[in-house]
Amino acid sequence: MLSDLFRPEPGSLLVSVDPWVLLAVAGTAVLAGAVVQSSVGVGLGLVAAPVISFLDPSLMPGAMLITVVLLPALTLIQEWRHVDWRGIAWGVPARVPGTVLGVAVVAVLEPRTLAAVVGVMVLAAVVLTMWSFRVRITPASIVTAGALSGLSGTATSIGGPPMALLYQYEDPPRVRATLAAFFLAGSTFSLGALTIGGQIETRTVVAGVVAVPLVAVGFVLGNVLRGRVSPRVLRLGMLGVVTLSAVGLLVRAVLG
Repeated sequence: MLSDLFRPEPGSLLVSVDPWVLLAVAGTAVLAGAVVQSSVGVGLGLVAAPVISFLDPSLMPGAMLITVVLLPALTLIQEWRHVDWRGIAWGVPARVPGTVLGVAVVAVLEPRTLAAVVGVMVLAAVVLTMWSFRVRITPASIVTAGALSGLSGTATSIGGPPMALLYQYEDPPRVRATLAAFFLAGSTFSLGALTIGGQIETRTVVAGVVAVPLVAVGFVLGNVLRGRVSPRVLRLGMLGVVTLSAVGLLVRAVLG
């Protein structure tokens, strides 16, 4: 049965709970993350990855990487004129070595350890976001951010923070469009590399595909909220949710 594919594996938080509960909770996280990312340019991985890692770490990072591909594609269709193509030309190739290293990390770490890595990555992203220091956009800084994004995005599905920090003071349309172009290329690289490395399973693919319609709904809702809710309010709300999720991941990893 299809539901059997969604049944959490041993060691997951909801192993004794109906698999549809897992889908409902994970789906809500994906929807919320898509709304935030559609509004401010980043957020889907930050919101959904900790929740999914907490519920069933064996789905990470493959399911999230499959799910996130649609959102940057929709954003590019809408705002492609605002892309910083020079930045993309430097950043995308730089993601390749980071992607290779990320595949090695996924191959070595157990799901629970990988979930803890997601927690650490999210908390680091929150700290850097709240710090809001400014880095000049140069070929060197873009290459560095691209490589770091390739590593973190492939290993944890959270590849947004390095590039988001670099572009955070640019105009909102430029931020959303440039990050979308980078995420679309980067997620494709990461998925291909993980597939070649044998880290993508059938249940991972099914879980990722099932969540894709929620991303489309989140994109529409994000467009509606963009003109009605302050990006700062959305950003603070996102940071609060992901911080709690990340702390929960780390506590669970410590307690076993």
